[in-house]
Amino acid sequence: MPELPEVETVRKGLEKQLRNFCIEKVEVLSERSIASNGGSSFFISNLKGLTIGNWDRRGKYLIAQLTKKNKSSKEIDSGSLVVHLRMTGYFQWHQKNKDPCRHTRIRFWNSQGAEVRFIDIRNFGQMWLVPQGKSPKEIINGLKNLGPEPFSNDFSPAYLKACFKGRKRPVKSSLLDQSIVAGIGNIYADESLFEAGIYPIKQSGALKELELSNLYKSLIKVIQISIKEGGTTFSDFRNLEGLNGNYGEQAWVYRRTKKPCRKCGSEILRTKLSGRSTHWCPKCQKE
Repeated sequence: MPELPEVETVRKGLEKQLRNFCIEKVEVLSERSIASNGGSSFFISNLKGLTIGNWDRRGKYLIAQLTKKNKSSKEIDSGSLVVHLRMTGYFQWHQKNKDPCRHTRIRFWNSQGAEVRFIDIRNFGQMWLVPQGKSPKEIINGLKNLGPEPFSNDFSPAYLKACFKGRKRPVKSSLLDQSIVAGIGNIYADESLFEAGIYPIKQSGALKELELSNLYKSLIKVIQISIKEGGTTFSDFRNLEGLNGNYGEQAWVYRRTKKPCRKCGSEILRTKLSGRSTHWCPKCQKE
């Protein structure tokens, strides 16, 4: 599943390509891709004529501001379009008409005939049309309980200490909890724990002050590097131009099972934790 760096990469591409994109036509090829009330008919009829403005990101959600012009040609708020890529969703931009692939779920055109299409192999991705006057988190349950962003002022070693206090579950599992920190998934949890030198199965509440500080710094460092590299090639992820990210080429532990650690040469280990593959170095991340 695309994580914070991949979703942020997509956001940047959409912001660049689709800002001031006036929606002339919408086609929904998969009803299950529309998660908001009213289904595809409401989604289509209410999007026509609206202009896409700024794109924001909250955790793994993409949020586009929608506007329309009133009689005096002034732009007025018209709600928002929210997207969750889930496991395999991504966008494509087409300047000219081109037949869609069989995994195309939703298509948008402007008056010049340019098209942006949402493609999703597994068809788990979702879109919501949030009406004017409503906040996305009022409509979408997944947005209500998100923890702070890694780069926000609310995220700190002290915050992690408070969240982990008394918790016996593994620290890797805690990092995957979106109510603790938004946007972190399997890849960057493994990479951040390696960077911090923390054994992923260690109980969350057992982390010492120095470990909490190191984990905080490592999360930010790893996320920043991955955003710079455009995300990772390990996820089923493409940017708006159809390209993978480059972070996977420099991953320290993720999907490097039985390969030598790039720091100490020890064999990278892998196990299942909370149903997810977990990778670590037994020497650099001692129990």
